[in-house]
Amino acid sequence: MTNTQEPIYDARKLGVGKMLLLGIQHMFAMFGATILVPILVNSYFGGQLTAALTVSVTLFCAGAGTLLFHLCSKFKVPAFLGSSFAFLGGFATIASLDTGKYAGMAADEKVLYACGGIVIAGLLYLVLALIVKLIGVKRVMRFIPPVVTGPIIICIGLSLAGSAISNASTNWLLAIIALVTIIIFNIWGRGMFKIIPILMGVVVSYLFALLFQALGMTNPDGSQILNFAPVAASKWVGLPPFRIAKFDITAILVMAPIALATMMEHIGDISAISATTGKNFLADPGLHRTLIGDGLATSLAGLFGGPANTTYGENTGVLELSKVYDPRVIRIAAVFAIILSFIPKVSSLISTMPASIIGGVSFILYGMISAIGVRNVVENKVDLTKSRNLIIAAVILVCGLGFSSGITFTVGDVSITLTGLAIASIVGILLNIILPGNDYEFGVNPSGDQTRGVSINPDLKDTIKK
Repeated sequence: MTNTQEPIYDARKLGVGKMLLLGIQHMFAMFGATILVPILVNSYFGGQLTAALTVSVTLFCAGAGTLLFHLCSKFKVPAFLGSSFAFLGGFATIASLDTGKYAGMAADEKVLYACGGIVIAGLLYLVLALIVKLIGVKRVMRFIPPVVTGPIIICIGLSLAGSAISNASTNWLLAIIALVTIIIFNIWGRGMFKIIPILMGVVVSYLFALLFQALGMTNPDGSQILNFAPVAASKWVGLPPFRIAKFDITAILVMAPIALATMMEHIGDISAISATTGKNFLADPGLHRTLIGDGLATSLAGLFGGPANTTYGENTGVLELSKVYDPRVIRIAAVFAIILSFIPKVSSLISTMPASIIGGVSFILYGMISAIGVRNVVENKVDLTKSRNLIIAAVILVCGLGFSSGITFTVGDVSITLTGLAIASIVGILLNIILPGNDYEFGVNPSGDQTRGVSINPDLKDTIKK
């Protein structure tokens, strides 16, 4: 946006107009990925969700969560909180549950139990924040090193691969267009376009869908490519369809362990933002404050029927691009997101996106999540020639992918299901504690620590100032 290479820490000197444009730019950076989460989750439930986890609720939770994060971090950290992809595997697992109280349960009710699990996952951030405050981040990180978090992230992505194929198969032509567009913008894009490959993939493939429909084409099964009836029926102004989360031990055990990965993502993103802006936010306002902000934002989102929040690497890329490091600009983007959440027609229009486009985007997204898990291991220089590290990684992968139906048991009158990801997380942490030879120390390899998050465009982290 600005021609100068000198960093700007107070955007007010640019004037109101430029500040608003910078805010819009940040909103577009998060928009494509953030709205994709409720769309993907809806596909896991067979497109049956009529309320909760809608685009409107998601946008509101992203905007409000970002403002809450800024309040907790003393308005110092220029971070935007968007929807977390890490919890997609949990939603998919709960959608497939068909035992105990979940047998025959409606999709709208199931997703509320998933949101309850997200509330508890967010509260785990507060526990970690307290521990970090009391004993320091380096000691904490010894219990959850890359040899544990990396394989867990790999499992999250691979467990969703079947969903990508299923959606893409509804119209392979549109899926391939979406996939190719994302690749082109991610590899050869310049400036802002490199920051928003997901959004460009969605927009370009959607334009092709409009063209194909105008030419009279249909999906291979004969169904319409696009259906605009819900858009015509929706209002211009209205409240997002908030719903209060429900709680059950099985759903909590599905969703809560995923926080192990997202908390590491948070630490990596805060490290990345610190390196980008030249300020040590791990020290001031402190990692414990940013964890509290992220955790409360996640719990608040889950409580009202929204997806988990997480700090967005895409917006860190925008910071590097614009050289404007003022958190006020991020807060402007958050306000724009909240305003959009009160326009139901926007939500309805986005919801017309064909499943095939979702599948095409998922090819990159789910594979990227697993690839970043591999990168987490490689860039943190995990030595897999050591038996203890190899054992931990191997057991996590087999548990995470092998227990496809989880383990169900009964305590009293309560039926509890431990999913593969929950089992993998618990076993991985225990093995890391029990087996001798843990030599990981946070902060020794800063470039590795900065690339621990789940982002559609991890190469943005390569631009961070060393």
